[in-house]
Amino acid sequence: MTDGTATMSRPLWLVIEEKIAGLDDADLADGAKESTVHRLAGELDDAGFNVSRHAGNLIALRQAIGARARVGRPMLHEFNQAVEALTLDDLADTYVAGMALVRKVGSAWPEIEDVDRRDGILEIVEGRKLDLLVAKATAMDGDKGARLLIAEGVDPATIMDRLELTDAAFNAVTAAIAAEEAERVRIGKLMAEVADKDAVDQARHLISHDVEDADIVEVARLEQSAIDAAREAMAEELREKQRKAEEAAAAKKAAAEGPALDAIPPEEMLEHIESIREIMEFSDDPDEIRTMCEQSNIPKSLVDAVVGNPDKLDELEKAAGG
Repeated sequence: MTDGTATMSRPLWLVIEEKIAGLDDADLADGAKESTVHRLAGELDDAGFNVSRHAGNLIALRQAIGARARVGRPMLHEFNQAVEALTLDDLADTYVAGMALVRKVGSAWPEIEDVDRRDGILEIVEGRKLDLLVAKATAMDGDKGARLLIAEGVDPATIMDRLELTDAAFNAVTAAIAAEEAERVRIGKLMAEVADKDAVDQARHLISHDVEDADIVEVARLEQSAIDAAREAMAEELREKQRKAEEAAAAKKAAAEGPALDAIPPEEMLEHIESIREIMEFSDDPDEIRTMCEQSNIPKSLVDAVVGNPDKLDELEKAAGG
């Protein structure tokens, strides 16, 4: 037995009300009321409350039975119905909701307004809010439910218990939330670097630092149109860069291959022909001839014309005035 007014965090007044809620009129008749008091006192003793030998607790039991007889019905039912009617909107502030609940039921049940009952009532109201939050969380996809309860400040152990999450699953959610918060901080720093730029340039800066579009919209508060414009500008710059690279590569290739056959001046043509003849005296293998001609900076157009067709050399030499 205990001398206190609560066991296992349940207030004595609430346990008393639960007991007398099951009484009928015969239990409250004048000849039976005292017997009812002693019977309930014994049951409360067995439940861990010291009522039979605790004057204050016994008086509380008698007063509750008297109120039940006066009202003519168990007020706990109406109290529970009022609790069940509470919504999450009602419970935005649990203290305000609790006091509103007391005022609603108190008109017929003044005892509910006792200051000593306030903590128990607030605990009931907070329990109702938790139940509603858990119901909402359970209906959510993925880890959204756990995120909701974390955001509401629900104790981690309670979240894991009510949502049946393992330690690993819960830790994965908290790690993801921490990573998202770190990304928000990073985005804030990136935006500070381009605070004086327009929206398109800001979007370009974030894109170039691998920020996802969704975060650009949600965290940086930029419009999707600015993101699209930034991506198009970046794509155009990339296309221009690619075009210039291709032009440079073509120019480099053209420079390496030399002029077209009809663009080789006669004097140079004769010098190249003489070099080719010397190479052909050294080797008759086409691949070797091409390699040695390239090493001698002989235009590719001339090499293509004569390799495999050495008679072409006489024709070109004659045309060049040789």
